Amino acid sequence: MRHITVLLLVLSISFQLSAKNYQFLIGTFTTNTPAKGIFSLTFNENDLSTNVQLLTEAIDPSFLCISKNKKLVYAVSERGAKSSVAAYKFNKKNKLQLINKVDAGSVTDPCHIAMTDYHVVTANYSGGSIFVYKRNADGSLSDVVQKIQHEGKSIHPTRQTKPHTHQVVFSPDSKFLLTNDLGIDNVLVYKYDKMNSENPFSAYDTLEVKPGSGPRHLTFDKSGTIVYLLQELDGTVSTIQYENCKLTLMDTTTVVRKNNIQTGAADIHLSPDGKFLYATNRGSVNDITCFATSPAGKLTFVQQVSTEGEGPRNFAITNDGNYILVGNQRTNNISIFSRNKKTGELTFTGKKIQVGAPVCILEY
Repeated sequence: MRHITVLLLVLSISFQLSAKNYQFLIGTFTTNTPAKGIFSLTFNENDLSTNVQLLTEAIDPSFLCISKNKKLVYAVSERGAKSSVAAYKFNKKNKLQLINKVDAGSVTDPCHIAMTDYHVVTANYSGGSIFVYKRNADGSLSDVVQKIQHEGKSIHPTRQTKPHTHQVVFSPDSKFLLTNDLGIDNVLVYKYDKMNSENPFSAYDTLEVKPGSGPRHLTFDKSGTIVYLLQELDGTVSTIQYENCKLTLMDTTTVVRKNNIQTGAADIHLSPDGKFLYATNRGSVNDITCFATSPAGKLTFVQQVSTEGEGPRNFAITNDGNYILVGNQRTNNISIFSRNKKTGELTFTGKKIQVGAPVCILEY
């Protein structure tokens, strides 16, 4: 009996040691919320125990990006005339230390950020523009080296009276930049010349989408030849062919599965194996929808479930595909869902983590 007890104890310890700890960066809105800056979140898959720590105090560090070596973090602060972009580095205590902060201009409201080894790029919602910053050797940011201004409007009477640039995403080979402009119903492609010190980006292609749809976020498939685009205003999901760096619409479906709802589609990601696509919708429904993908670009509805909170602005799929974490901005919580890799279906684990106004979740 003693040997059995010892064996069970050893097996229990081995299981606990083998259980994976996931680690995430959390960007937040701090104005009129309980949040104070950028947080780290860890959770253990064995018992879903969690730990939330403040990495640095900052005002409205909403969307983030992290360097390949995991040593540098860049954040936008969407604050009207006080908007800025900040560079941080991890110090010896694994906290974030400010390197420098750059003024983002008057009433630009940078709402998304992307980076290469040479530049940091922001999508400016209110300004309807893209700003480009050089990355210096110490990780700091230069002043703006290039400004790209969008022009035009679309049919929505209040949301599309001018350009509203909403996201910047580099192509998998980092040779092009794609940006969604909600205000003018365009996805724009810019050619990227990393060695050009004055104007690294030049216009290359534009895809006009359905008037009034409001393109918000997109994601590339593993092959880099298909783009999935989520449109905020009408909840449509477009499959787009990306061939020779040109965009061609292939198919369209929607996250709207109920009548008489308010739509506010927000974020979109593919599972690591590329077999399933997920998209969140805020508005009056606060849900996440799963679609099965196909080589032809056709999406097939699989499931739609509540995000267990309000305002699912952003979510992350763990790199192993086992879990999805949804940040519910309005209810100050992150909900954890387990994921069936074969069917794509989500199951709420019952775990909600209290974090003030989470708006960006990055595994690192």
